[in-house]
Amino acid sequence: MSADDPYEVVGTDTKFTGKVITVRVDDVRMSDGRIAAREIIAHPGAVAIVALDDEGRVVLVNQYRTPVRARLDELPAGLLDVAGEPALAAAQRELAEETGLAAAEWNVLVDLYSSPGMTDEAVRIFLARGLTHVPGGFEPEHEEITMTTYREPLSESVRRVLNGGITNASAVAGILAAVHGRATGWRDLRAPDAPWPARPGH
Repeated sequence: MSADDPYEVVGTDTKFTGKVITVRVDDVRMSDGRIAAREIIAHPGAVAIVALDDEGRVVLVNQYRTPVRARLDELPAGLLDVAGEPALAAAQRELAEETGLAAAEWNVLVDLYSSPGMTDEAVRIFLARGLTHVPGGFEPEHEEITMTTYREPLSESVRRVLNGGITNASAVAGILAAVHGRATGWRDLRAPDAPWPARPGH
């Protein structure tokens, strides 16, 4: 326990270990000294990419998501599930696999916790520019078999965020951050290997 983290974990019980996530219950000492149980989903983290072409269009994918029983428009994205792979390398790999694209210029656009009340999942969203096609790709499976890729003006993506047409959290955050970034001449962008304050447990 420290001044920065006063809520001491005094016990933990792992309930489930899956391919991607672990579910545990932590017993946490609250500020009044009482112990409260907190259900937590441990997650390896993820990356997502706002890929902008020279015409100001953003690259989006559309795929079926079983938990919400719907197809969603999303950014190219993937898990940080390769041991020792830096976030930038994961983002470059995912962009190539899902869209057949590479980018000459990379920056960190925004970092976020996807749902900090229940999971430690941290997502780093990159901005990728200077897009070119690359050969190869990957063999799709499961929901990826019917995944589609398309481009639309960033302004149209913003409109669809605001009218509820785009609801994926990383896509919403990345698209709106890209609009702000472009309006300010990208002055607040971080280097692609910038420290990751939103991922302290990894």
